[in-house]
Amino acid sequence: MKKRRLPYLAYNLLSALGAALIFVAILTFVALWVLSLTFRGEANPYFFGILLYLVVPAFLAVGLTLTPLGMLIKWRRWKRQGEPERMGYPLIDFNRANHRNAALAFLLGTIIFTVTSAVASYGAFHYSESVAFCGTTCHSVMEPEHTTYQNSPHARVSCAQCHVGAGAEWFVKAKISGLYQVYATFADKYPRPIPTPIKSLRPAQATCEQCHWPEKAYGSQQKLFRHFMYDKDNTEWPISLLIKTGGGDPKLGREEGIHWHMNIGVKVEYVARDEKRQDIPWMRLTDPNTGRVTVYQDSSNPLSEEEISAATPRTMDCLDCHNRPSHIYLSPDKAIDQQIAVGRIDKTIPSIKRLAVSAMDSDYASVEEAIGAIANQISDFYRTEYPEIYATKKLRIDEAIVATQEAYKNNVFPVMQAKWSDYPDNIGHLENPGCMRCHDAQHLDSEGIPLSRECNTCHIILTQGTGDRFEMAGAEPGLRFSHPEDIGEAWTEMGCYECHSGIQP
Repeated sequence: MKKRRLPYLAYNLLSALGAALIFVAILTFVALWVLSLTFRGEANPYFFGILLYLVVPAFLAVGLTLTPLGMLIKWRRWKRQGEPERMGYPLIDFNRANHRNAALAFLLGTIIFTVTSAVASYGAFHYSESVAFCGTTCHSVMEPEHTTYQNSPHARVSCAQCHVGAGAEWFVKAKISGLYQVYATFADKYPRPIPTPIKSLRPAQATCEQCHWPEKAYGSQQKLFRHFMYDKDNTEWPISLLIKTGGGDPKLGREEGIHWHMNIGVKVEYVARDEKRQDIPWMRLTDPNTGRVTVYQDSSNPLSEEEISAATPRTMDCLDCHNRPSHIYLSPDKAIDQQIAVGRIDKTIPSIKRLAVSAMDSDYASVEEAIGAIANQISDFYRTEYPEIYATKKLRIDEAIVATQEAYKNNVFPVMQAKWSDYPDNIGHLENPGCMRCHDAQHLDSEGIPLSRECNTCHIILTQGTGDRFEMAGAEPGLRFSHPEDIGEAWTEMGCYECHSGIQP
């Protein structure tokens, strides 16, 4: 009889298949790991990450399961057949060479499995937390979020730092939530566009304030807004503001500016009527020092006592104003202003602002359709209306077309039906209610005193306008706003967003 090198139980088809899977998985893991190091920076992180940390370990686990399972099945079959020498439990005798070989194989396999699984688990953990995994695994679903994230001020902050944060509790919650998201993706049960705000996010104090600390900030910030009008000359209308960001530590007696809302000088709670928190009819302010409580209600459409009793007020935090910190969808108006401001669109091309915004605002079934339609619409207009300019500035017009197409691809996503109008930005009040959700002079306290909507409450205009309409603040604390077009005093009686919706008014 031929002497066996392994115990008799190991000689079965299922165990052999498991051993083959283990051998191939280990070789593949080592090969992919070497390739990922060799072609670092050139390799596709999506491809290598999925294979190296998810697919290969899965095959290794299957092989490690099949090998002992085959041995167990063979042993139980022999017990059922009643073979006398196979009736009891398998014996381990190190005086027999095949048993020593099996023990050595088991020991080496355990070491290799432990090391490989540790590396794979560590890699899988980091890969599942990576931007590549979050943004490209479900490409069509997450394309809007991934694209806008890459163009945001937080492009170097990983997704998990905000969406998961530190600690095992929120990591487990995120992975459980992720299981349903995987199911929803494969079953095509996800909404288009993805609704916000996301209710499962951890509090901003545990994420945003790990980098930003309102209590340690003081003073104001100057910001220049460069707007271009819809006239033939694309007239620039810049406004320079001193924004009273403020902040401060109550222990030092410094509580000021916009960040005063952030539980520095007062606790702010509110009730919203809608899921997007754009309609806020009720607010409660609590002074932590005096204990004074002030309630404001929307005088034009207040909540009933029953509605107030049934509601759960939300305590205001960073994300109630900074609700688009990373996934910023620019409207056509803002996107084209930006392209003109940085010189990618030549503002000397007649009516280019109006035409580019119009081309970007049209409804398209796909990005490919949009790219072609934008090019045709702009080219045809100048070829027909301004043939001389088209002939002399064709290169600049082509550059404007490319810039408009890029603006579209970075901000509008037809497959997911996602664009600026689906994701209101609460910073400011130009295209969305933003600050004026509360500061509209319609919210009154119990004595009928309104919550202020004065412009200089939050910012001071330093300069505005251009040409013969240019103004600069002098001794007075800021300028009174001057609308680019003559609309009288209408701007004092309504919100900017009631006319400005992100496209040509």
